[in-house]
Amino acid sequence: MLLEEKQRRPEPWFKGKSREVGAEELGRFCARVSALLQAEDWGPDALDALRRLFLIVAATKYSRRLEPTCVALLQTTLCSPRCPERLQLLCAAVLREMAPSDSLSLSCDHAQSSRQLGLVASVLLAQGDPQQVRTVGQCVIKVLESRQPEGPSLTYLLPVVSKVTSLAPDALPEEQTKALSKRLGEWLRYASVQQGAAHASGGFFSTPRARQPGPVTEVDGTVATDFFTVLSTGQRFTEDQRLNVQAFSMLRAWLLQGGPARPGAADADDRSELEGSTVSVLSAASAASHLLPPAEWLREKALEYCQRLLEQSGRRALRKADSDLQKACLVEAVLVLDVLCRQDPSFLYRALPCVRALRTRLCGDTACVRALLPIAQFFLHHGEAAAVDADAVCQHLFTRIPSEHFHSPMLAFEFVQFCRDHLVLFGSNLDLLRTSFPNLFKFLAWSSPALTSGFVALLPVLVDAGTAVEMLHLLLDLPSLTAALDLQLRASQAASERPLWDVSVRAPGCLEALRDPQAQGLFQHLLRAKASGTVERLTPLHQLLQPLASCARVLQCAQAVPTLLRAFFAAVTQFASGALASQLALLLLERSDSLFQVEGYEADVHRVLSSQFPALCKLHPPLVVERAKELLEFVGSLGGPRSTGHMLTSVVWAVGEYLSVSWDRRCSAEQISRFFEALEALLFEVTQSRPSAALPKCPPQVITVLMTTLTKLASRSQDLIPRVSLLLSKMRTLAQSPAVGPVHGEDDLGAVRTRATELLNLLKMPSVAQFVLTPSVEVSQPRYHRDCNTALPLALDMVSRLLEREAGLLPG
Repeated sequence: MLLEEKQRRPEPWFKGKSREVGAEELGRFCARVSALLQAEDWGPDALDALRRLFLIVAATKYSRRLEPTCVALLQTTLCSPRCPERLQLLCAAVLREMAPSDSLSLSCDHAQSSRQLGLVASVLLAQGDPQQVRTVGQCVIKVLESRQPEGPSLTYLLPVVSKVTSLAPDALPEEQTKALSKRLGEWLRYASVQQGAAHASGGFFSTPRARQPGPVTEVDGTVATDFFTVLSTGQRFTEDQRLNVQAFSMLRAWLLQGGPARPGAADADDRSELEGSTVSVLSAASAASHLLPPAEWLREKALEYCQRLLEQSGRRALRKADSDLQKACLVEAVLVLDVLCRQDPSFLYRALPCVRALRTRLCGDTACVRALLPIAQFFLHHGEAAAVDADAVCQHLFTRIPSEHFHSPMLAFEFVQFCRDHLVLFGSNLDLLRTSFPNLFKFLAWSSPALTSGFVALLPVLVDAGTAVEMLHLLLDLPSLTAALDLQLRASQAASERPLWDVSVRAPGCLEALRDPQAQGLFQHLLRAKASGTVERLTPLHQLLQPLASCARVLQCAQAVPTLLRAFFAAVTQFASGALASQLALLLLERSDSLFQVEGYEADVHRVLSSQFPALCKLHPPLVVERAKELLEFVGSLGGPRSTGHMLTSVVWAVGEYLSVSWDRRCSAEQISRFFEALEALLFEVTQSRPSAALPKCPPQVITVLMTTLTKLASRSQDLIPRVSLLLSKMRTLAQSPAVGPVHGEDDLGAVRTRATELLNLLKMPSVAQFVLTPSVEVSQPRYHRDCNTALPLALDMVSRLLEREAGLLPG
């Protein structure tokens, strides 16, 4: 019996591995859904089939097309008065995922109840048709304007109104907007303070007295003595109490749609002088308040509501869910107060004492740290008018919060978004934001996948000439910062308070190193809260943190660094002076072999740095001469595995391009000779060494760039031409040797032979070689590439013809 029942049960909709559903299979599944809906078989099979259908159409980035019959039956089921609510919810969800759809025939007139109207409206709004949005708004407003106490429930319709106003702010006429503002104020301020009535059980011992609803309570269990809010608690709630909660949830968006107060609202300044010192949350609506225009009436009730929420948030909640709700309501209440004070400055003197007291209370409460962000926003907007030092507020925000709460992903996202949204308001505090980048980078290091795009947008503001060098060091050390933060959490918090990390990584040695006095200085520098203006070599710290290099969080951070480096250099090159470009170029040379050893990290970073080094040289060409000593040391230190990297190619190319008198008059023949000898030795090493596991094969790009650079240098110091000609001849012969065939592919050898032949041909005419390999600055102008009489290809073509034996112009 049980076995038969088990066989009859539908298979769970979430069972099995994910896979792609083809069009043919989707068609068969739609036919099954259509058969169930057409037979009005609204049991578990239909519920399971609709869940599967929703998963199929939702879990893809491509638009899915359902059979027209299936779409029509989904609409019919949605509007059926007998269909269970769960099936109607799924039908609406599937139709929303199909939007925009040409086969939709829904209309608000088809809805039999306010619940159905809400579902139908959600489908119509998903279509994105402006005219449809206005039609839905008009229909819903007509229902909301109904004041019959026994009429349809309105709780399903307020979310629709909020969506309509967000899609089309002018969709509702002014009269309807005023009427709804009036009703929102009433729902906020005058909801019932009695709990909802319990359903009569009809039992023998039930009595009318036992079924009488009691008053709502506060989160601490005491009986509420003031009006109902979202923080009021009870066993059951009435219709107007649910509307109260929904009205508050859409209040801020509705106020923002309403815009600033009308000029007539300036008369409220006289009232604010009398009411400014009144901070009591037991404010009652006066008879005069009913005479206010609807928009001002709503603002008045919104202020009272927010003040009441701030008072309720100070109570000790009995349940964790209520405590979490208190924190969320704190954030929303302060944001609403900020909107009210921006729309009507007369509210500032009534809201300021509450917000100031709230900040004092929350500064020492780590549980409510998220509420400090809207408080800071409030003082950034109104600090000058309220004579409040916004600098002190921002100082606390940027100093303590990232250091202590970097592991909170929600706070990290909101903090970065706060910085992005309020860059204009920081003003003189922008220096505080810039010097606090080491603290902000802790958020980035810990939650890099979610915050990378935010920091890419923020980096152009954070970086300036004073912090560029230190910021680049920290960007390159970002994976090691992630490891240090992980280690800090492992060492400092109790097991019950630790956030999640990779438990597969054991690091007892790292924890001991964290307590080592010799390493503490490096840890403190890496974990600093503000820009120090100094740079520390963290190689010893990299070795201590190496056991954590395989952590998933460290690997994720390492993958984000190349994107951040590109954004950094894109911002720096907009303002970098010659001195800064020279500093950054030197930093790239130094840090190319001083990176935290994470799998794939060094290669990814080298690809970015190698593309940025020539860009810095182009920005300030004399840096090759200025940093000649460092460049020679870098080239001289390259050998073995390091001689095959991207950085070598870019440095050698930059030497050949910019080590010239045409770019810097200080360039001497002695400097050219020293670079020539160093590069000649390097070319000999990379071509004579046999590849092995420790010494990989040198790519042909490195060899060809070395040959080209040596030829460029020889064209500028013609005493070197015989040496480079002999070298190029040897390279061409070596590339033709059968002995190197198995080591290098035929394509690689062909590229080397071709380059060597081209360069040898150029060197047969030194003056032409100098023109081609060391063009003047004017040659880079577009005219030399468009004008057929002066184009560089014309010069090359002429040289090729002169060097052809068949032309007969040169002795054989």
